[in-house]
Amino acid sequence: MRGVWQRRTAALLAAAVVLVAACRTPGGGRPGGRGEGPPVRLNEIQVLASHNSYHVEPEPVLMDALTAFLGEQALGFRYTHRPLGEQLDAGVRQVELDVFVDEPDGGLYASPVLGPVLGLAPVDPALSEPGLKVLHVQEVDFRSTCATFTACLTDVREWSDAHPDHLPVTIQVEAKDGPIPDPGFGFVVPPSWDAAAFARLEEEIRAVFPEERILTPGDVRGPHRTLAAAVRAGRWPTLDEARGKVMFVLDDTGAKRDTYRALVPDLDDRLLFVDVPETDPDAAVFVVNDPIRDGDRIRALVEEGFLVRTRADADTREARSGDTTRRDAALASGAHFVSTDYVWPDERLGTGYVVDLPGDGAARCNPISATPRCARADLSG
Repeated sequence: MRGVWQRRTAALLAAAVVLVAACRTPGGGRPGGRGEGPPVRLNEIQVLASHNSYHVEPEPVLMDALTAFLGEQALGFRYTHRPLGEQLDAGVRQVELDVFVDEPDGGLYASPVLGPVLGLAPVDPALSEPGLKVLHVQEVDFRSTCATFTACLTDVREWSDAHPDHLPVTIQVEAKDGPIPDPGFGFVVPPSWDAAAFARLEEEIRAVFPEERILTPGDVRGPHRTLAAAVRAGRWPTLDEARGKVMFVLDDTGAKRDTYRALVPDLDDRLLFVDVPETDPDAAVFVVNDPIRDGDRIRALVEEGFLVRTRADADTREARSGDTTRRDAALASGAHFVSTDYVWPDERLGTGYVVDLPGDGAARCNPISATPRCARADLSG
């Protein structure tokens, strides 16, 4: 009898060890990885995003000059975002940064031509330093809550350090270098994005975030032959696996995208996801900004397993009119990142227009791609 008792005791002890280990294993807890239940994956949720997340509108005298020159088009500059940390506190989980090359010595954007003409306040001194810069349009719309790429990333990292269990934060990077019409003032022309510039971009990312805190294309591909195959097979990480991390998306197509891919041809070495056609082996994340015109395409991409970003409003039009048609279409489309200039309403407009997700969490179950298990998930963080 003693042998039978010992065997039963050993079996019970082994079962207890397995149970404890399962509870301690990422994804073995609650849905989303922090309790009991099946894991929920990154493509099963929808989060709030901000558009041009660094943006501070031009001061009134410059807005008046832009309006005289551009007419109603200038109203697209008339919005201000709070600092990135405050946006993340409010539940934003994707931010967008427009990044300019400023090599080799810096300072290209440190002396806007219209500054002395209009008596504008000095720009951020960081614009005189070497490194990549973050602004909307050189010379005419250049105010930012974080003037350098490194400063913006540091703001995100410091918030992440203070909230280590957060849902992943996606950083969408637009590599900007376009000239603007110059009525004879001598406006600066940004340097082009070449291989050296993209190498600098990755260098600055790595200087702020250790690689283990970055969700990379290679992480998602895993053992699959291509990234697109992994995505179609549903291999996005669970929320538990992705908590506390950031991921980067390059919001550029054509020559810039191709330059970056040529610089880092091996997917396992690449930090940024790229926006390519769904037939491309590197397909994973798409930017489809019009949820009304392209709603069917967004839904099809989501159903295939891809991540999609869309916009709830553009150029301040919806906020000025109070029209929520585009916002409602964006939320219903299944896009994973719903981007807005109005995480908070602009009281000056009197419409109360704002974009927020239903519910109380930082995310909600995606209306298109979520499985039933998501309803029991912990979407906080």
